[in-house]
Amino acid sequence: MSVTTPVLDQAAVTRLVAEATRAPSMHNAQPWSFRYTPATRTFHLYADLSRAMLHADPSTRGLHLGCGAALLNLRVAAAHAGWSTATTLLPQSGSPTWLAAMRLRRHHAVEDLTVLYPAIADRHTSRSPYTDRPLPAEVRRALVEAARKEGAGLAFPEGPHLRFVGDLVRDAESYHRMDIGLESETRSWTRRDPAAPVADGVPTEAFGPRWRSGTTAIRDFAGRVPVPGRETGAFEELPQLALLTTEHDSPADWLRAGQALERVLLLATAHGVSTSFATQPLEWTDLRWAVRDPLTTSGPVQMILRLGYGPEGTPTPRRPVDQVLIVDG
Repeated sequence: MSVTTPVLDQAAVTRLVAEATRAPSMHNAQPWSFRYTPATRTFHLYADLSRAMLHADPSTRGLHLGCGAALLNLRVAAAHAGWSTATTLLPQSGSPTWLAAMRLRRHHAVEDLTVLYPAIADRHTSRSPYTDRPLPAEVRRALVEAARKEGAGLAFPEGPHLRFVGDLVRDAESYHRMDIGLESETRSWTRRDPAAPVADGVPTEAFGPRWRSGTTAIRDFAGRVPVPGRETGAFEELPQLALLTTEHDSPADWLRAGQALERVLLLATAHGVSTSFATQPLEWTDLRWAVRDPLTTSGPVQMILRLGYGPEGTPTPRRPVDQVLIVDG
C-alpha cells in the first residue's frame, strides 16, 4: 500500500516551527533560531547566543537544554503531521551554534511521539503550590521510560536525599539573591509592565504566589523587588522532585537532556501532572555536583523537576515565528 506524502508548504513549515517554540527555556529567553531547506526537507536548529545567560549559564548548558526541548517539540509536531524524522546533533564540528539538523522522511510517523502532540499547547510551567497527592507508581515509571527513550535517566530522590536536594535549592536561591550579577540578569528577563507588548521573558502573572508556608522548590522571579498585590500560598511540605541525568556532560548530552526533559514534561502534562523547575543549584558548580545521589552511579544532573497536582501554569509570551525562522529560497 502506498503512503501519501504530507504537504509541506510555507504555512506547514511555519506551523511546525511555531510548535517547536512552545518549549520551555531558561527565563523564557527562547535562545533558538531555525532554518529550513526545502530541497532536502531539513530543519536546522541554531543557538542564539545573544540570548545566553552570561551569569547563570556561562557554559550555555541551560541554553542547550532549551534548544533540545524545542527540537523534541519539532519532532513531535512533525510526527503529528505524518512525518518520521532523522536527527543529527551537532552536525558540524567546530560550529558551536549549529546544534542539530532534522530531516523529514516520508515513512509513517512515530506513534509514541504523535500521542504527545496535544500536550505541546497544554504544557505550561506552574509555580503555584501543589497538593500532597503522590504521583502514582505507574506515572513515575512512564516518565522514567520517556527519559530513557531520549538517552537520559530520571530518578525520584527520597528520604534524606530528597530533603538534602530541597535544602540545596533553598540555599542556592539565597545565594542567587546575594549575587548582584545574577539578580540583575534575572530581573532583566522579567516583564512587570502589563501594558507593554512582550514576546519573551517571564511576566508577573507567571511568577506564582509568594511563599507563605511549606517548602518552596521554585525560583522566585520577583527577587528582591516585591510585586504589589501579589498573593501568598502554602507550598508543599516536601515537594516531589525528579532528577534528570545523562551519562556524560558534553553539549551533545545537553541536547539529549533537553529532548528528554520535554518528552517527560509533555507526558506529565498528558497525565494531568503539573511541573516546574528548580534549577538554582545547577547554576553553582559545587552545588550541582552535590545534587547527585551518593548511593548511585548516576551521571551529571541536568535538571531538577518539581512535579505534582495543582493549578495549570500560566502561558508565557512567544517570539513571532518570522523572527526565528528562515526558509531557503
